[in-house]
Amino acid sequence: MPAEESGPAAAAGELSPTARRLYAYAVERHAFDPCEATGALGVRAAAAITELAAAHLLQRAPGDAPDRWSAVAPRAAAARALAPLALLVRETHDEMDRLRGRLEALVPAYEAGTAERDLSGSGRLELVTDLGAVRGLIAELVAACERELLTSQPGGGRPLETLEESIGRDESLLTRGVRMRTIYQHTARYSRPTAAYVERVTALGAQVRTLGDGLMRMLIFDEHTGVMAVPDRNGAALVVREPSVVHFMTTAFERSWVGAKPFPTSVSPEAARSISDELRQTIVRLLSEGLEDKVIARRLGMSERTCQRHIAEIMRAVGAKSRFQAGYLLSPAPAGPPPP
Repeated sequence: MPAEESGPAAAAGELSPTARRLYAYAVERHAFDPCEATGALGVRAAAAITELAAAHLLQRAPGDAPDRWSAVAPRAAAARALAPLALLVRETHDEMDRLRGRLEALVPAYEAGTAERDLSGSGRLELVTDLGAVRGLIAELVAACERELLTSQPGGGRPLETLEESIGRDESLLTRGVRMRTIYQHTARYSRPTAAYVERVTALGAQVRTLGDGLMRMLIFDEHTGVMAVPDRNGAALVVREPSVVHFMTTAFERSWVGAKPFPTSVSPEAARSISDELRQTIVRLLSEGLEDKVIARRLGMSERTCQRHIAEIMRAVGAKSRFQAGYLLSPAPAGPPPP
């Protein structure tokens, strides 16, 4: 293929210094050949001619001499280079319009089907098993939220990548004037990334509290749509649009909110001791129920090693030699018969 026909791709890069000098030389002349350019510039001009021709900035000079060249105005060169791309854009737009028409032809059938589904009550519970789809759905619900977002996030401190993903979305939500309340577990207070996130969102009006146990992972948007985690299915979520179920989720959140404590961005020694005492009391209760260490750790949002350290301290305090003995000693005594 001749150099001047190599297309717009060749013009995509930056011109070399030699090509720039040659173009300036060509602009000052009606036409030139490679030998003249080499003599004037002191370097071989063949490569620069090829480069400029590929960018449509040089063309064969009219006349009988086969190897003479003349400069092309930059705007004319741009028009030549962009013509194939403009054609491709027009063809792409035409294909988009055809595809949109084919898909929109199905709108009446979809609307009729969803209307029938809503009348029958189906479709108000939707199981989403793909994590990417869950994240996309949450982003859409956050963008559409108008009044209040309630979130309950058990599991202690949240992963840094999760916080980085959500901070921009949450700040946009808050700057729109949407109210946001969040409940974490007490152990989240000791996570620096989580505390930094809380400091940023509370500065914009969000409210954050913590609770020891009993949290369910869920989000509630405008008391209209709920998203809750699915037990034993990591990354899956159940989307709830049934009003009575969303109302139940909201009531459960409000009850937890009343018993939760405000999340401070810095934890004083007194507050840390208070939270540690509450965590130990919760561990005692769960231990007396016969739960395993890993289950207790998961319930309280802490590592299993940290949980085992707390259990060891509790066992020493009650004089137990095994966790089973500790569970027995810590179990509440059965109620005796009522006095006569």
